[in-house]
Amino acid sequence: MKKRPKIKLALTTPDKMFEAAGWISVWLIWVLILIHYSGLPDTIPIHYNAAGQPDGFGGKVNILILPVISTVLFIGLTILNRYPHIFNFPVNITENNALQQYTNATRIIRYLKLILVLIFGFITFRTIQYANGQADGLGTGFLPLMLGFIFIPLVYFIVQSFLKK
Repeated sequence: MKKRPKIKLALTTPDKMFEAAGWISVWLIWVLILIHYSGLPDTIPIHYNAAGQPDGFGGKVNILILPVISTVLFIGLTILNRYPHIFNFPVNITENNALQQYTNATRIIRYLKLILVLIFGFITFRTIQYANGQADGLGTGFLPLMLGFIFIPLVYFIVQSFLKK
């Protein structure tokens, strides 16, 4: 890898909104857990199959894994996003295209951070509902919807990367 330019990117209003929404979502997952934890039964779903039905059960302490993972992922990706010059790109990075490529790459990371937190938040919410007898799983549409929310924008941003050579 050639020495790539290091550029400090200014956040646009949409970038700031994605960041704020992500941090608020992380915080809301923790609030949701804190509010409902004491009322959960001793056994809750800890795994769901592709149809959205629970197929693994464990102690209620396992519900804490979801906000821990989402928080670690969000913070880790936030730190990583400060260094776009170390990312892998499908095109060669030059002085002329660095700003566009870095902006595009940091936006996809920002979007994916938010989507991952929302997915973990939804799983947390539905797990609490299931444990309290208010739901029968994640729903059959969860897996295709989740994959669509991740991969359709990912393809869009990769195409944008090629177009902004």
